[in-house]
Amino acid sequence: MAERLPPLTSIRYFEATARHLSLTKAAQELHVTHSAISHQIKALEEWLGVPLFRRLNRSIVLTEAGQAYVRPVREAFDRLAEASRVLRAREQAGTLTVSVVPSFATKSLVPQLGGFRRLHPDIDVRISASDKLVDFAREDVDVAVRYGRGAWPGLRIDRLIHENFIPVCSPQLLKGPNAPRAPADLINQTLLHDYDWPEDMWVRWMSVAGVKVERLKPVLSFNYSNLVIQAAIDGLGFALAQEALVRDDLATGRLVKPFTVDMPSDYAYYVVSPEATADRPKVKAFRDWLLAEFCADKPAGVAGAEKGAKDPMPSGTSPGAAA
Repeated sequence: MAERLPPLTSIRYFEATARHLSLTKAAQELHVTHSAISHQIKALEEWLGVPLFRRLNRSIVLTEAGQAYVRPVREAFDRLAEASRVLRAREQAGTLTVSVVPSFATKSLVPQLGGFRRLHPDIDVRISASDKLVDFAREDVDVAVRYGRGAWPGLRIDRLIHENFIPVCSPQLLKGPNAPRAPADLINQTLLHDYDWPEDMWVRWMSVAGVKVERLKPVLSFNYSNLVIQAAIDGLGFALAQEALVRDDLATGRLVKPFTVDMPSDYAYYVVSPEATADRPKVKAFRDWLLAEFCADKPAGVAGAEKGAKDPMPSGTSPGAAA
């Protein structure tokens, strides 16, 4: 059976008094009263069964027992301080595991990740791209970027990007006599689609653009949004894309918006982490960087002119996979 420990508060007060050889100075250091120091030392002496200090007229000195006891106490405090320093350093640096949906990782996070590395070169980042909803209690994940409505009990949740769906295409598809001039012209074009989303997404966008159509069947469908976007870059057709995923492609001219008709969604990207660990230095550093990098709305390039009314996406729309 382990030896019962003495009162740890009394040990702390004893060490400070032994270092200063003054109850008054120990009380000042620890921000307590003179009587509190005296009471704790008396309690420790009673617990040990030996006097630790000898009281003189205007001063105190350690007894032989006190001198013998203070050495291991200080060694224990030094070891505890060093262990705490190492642990804090490991928490501030060390490996940060981030769970994120593959498309957001590919199109948004990874292209900007160099900025975080420059700010925090001592933090090793491990990106875990997955469609599955991470279980923080069971998996070694520090923070996640999720897509949905932001209702995840027990987590620290910060909205990262409010989502819009926008039409995009290669600039080449807007050249020539057959290029679409109005949203209705897309009915006869090759439409690209993420088949994890509802099949009528293009119909909904057409409705927002003021075009009445009952059914549109995309010619090319993919199971990841980044594949849809790449197909659009390669000129295979027109994609209805999440704006957050095509910002860089629009900025560089790989993609353009044929029309300024955006379809807002009631879903968004969120930074989430367990409440208990949300303010760990490495988690907070990554969350702060994400919010600074992605929260500000950045203008997207526009190639067309038509604009329709904005209606929110019906609440029943599937959010797709969430990290």
